[in-house]
Amino acid sequence: MQDIEILLANKPGELAHMGETLGKSKISLEGGGVFQNGEIAIAHYLVEEAERAKEELAKVQIVVRKINNVIIQKLRQDVPGQLGMFCRRMADANVNILTQYSDHSNQLIVVVDNYEKGIQVSQEWTKEWQS
Repeated sequence: MQDIEILLANKPGELAHMGETLGKSKISLEGGGVFQNGEIAIAHYLVEEAERAKEELAKVQIVVRKINNVIIQKLRQDVPGQLGMFCRRMADANVNILTQYSDHSNQLIVVVDNYEKGIQVSQEWTKEWQS
């Protein structure tokens, strides 16, 4: 799974157009969101076939600005504050979280500035919280 960062015009129908385009191509969005930022909107979505999604969107003049590797982390829903604790662990390791959202399985999805270090923090977190 990878994250695609998409630029959309901030106007009615753009998100529909994006979703319809990917749907017609049988590309499923597994989580994500879109946020307005002035005249553009920035979307981040989790997909299995990021390169193919980029190609299909380019055909209809929708820009995929970047394809990102993601860290997929399961947090314990029965422990309040897990998001803060996990993010603090990343910050203490000097890993900056660039994007955060959830997937359809209620897992935390993060794009970070240092993927290798972020994966290490995530793996250590998983070992600690699974025991």
